[in-house]
Amino acid sequence: MSTSNTIETNSLAPSLTQAGTSYIGVLILGVLILTAVGFAPMDEAHNAAHDTRHSFAFPCH
Repeated sequence: MSTSNTIETNSLAPSLTQAGTSYIGVLILGVLILTAVGFAPMDEAHNAAHDTRHSFAFPCH
């Protein structure tokens, strides 16, 4: 009786190109969000952050 030492590949694991595409997409989305917040008027950015804190029941004042 012989045993073979083979490595089975997981078909659910993303390929390198799929992972790279995901990373690039996340990077572009992050840059767009930071750019939008950076150019938004300060009152709007503050109010959006303030409302987000309240939606998570985070005490902020």
